Amino acid sequence: MSERAAPYYCPYCGDEDLRPSEGRPGTPRGAGAAGHAWECRSCNRAFTLSFLGLLASGLRPDDGPEGDQTS
Repeated sequence: MSERAAPYYCPYCGDEDLRPSEGRPGTPRGAGAAGHAWECRSCNRAFTLSFLGLLASGLRPDDGPEGDQTS
């Protein structure tokens, strides 16, 4: 399983021509260090994605493990 989150669209121009960045010369320092940077071939931008965590605000205390409610 890969730890890389795969984007479907460029967050800047919306194009789908994305490639993983391999930290080539000219890439901002640290952008490709962990191998999580992406390059958009359409607008010539490099960007990274990061997972921050799960939100607990969508969970209700009365929901069981399968999401069913018991009265």
